[in-house]
Amino acid sequence: MFHYTVSTEKDTETALESLVGALAEKNFGVLWKLDFKEKLAEKGLDFNGKFIILEVCNPVKAKEALEGSVLAGYFLPCKIVVYEQNGQTKIGTVRPSALMDMIEGGFPSELPLAVEKILIDVINAAK
Repeated sequence: MFHYTVSTEKDTETALESLVGALAEKNFGVLWKLDFKEKLAEKGLDFNGKFIILEVCNPVKAKEALEGSVLAGYFLPCKIVVYEQNGQTKIGTVRPSALMDMIEGGFPSELPLAVEKILIDVINAAK
């Protein structure tokens, strides 16, 4: 499966707060937060759902990824989403290993699996 997603009893804002804290504990920072409801409202479009994307990064891991293959930059930074579906809050990410498998010739290290484990641990801690 190309993604990892969990459900939580938390509302989206509480889940986001937990997620940011769990990321910080693993030396990942949030570079950017996109709230689709707010962004679409700015464009005059109504969106009733909640869907937030966090772009997250660990600079050491990002540098290592780019040194492994500059094509890794197509997938940086990592994204974690928090959204509501059928009244349930969900937290998920695309698996870095699935992304790096798309690089022609493959990716030359275990880094994608290591980052994937960290992101899964962070998501599980936040739920």
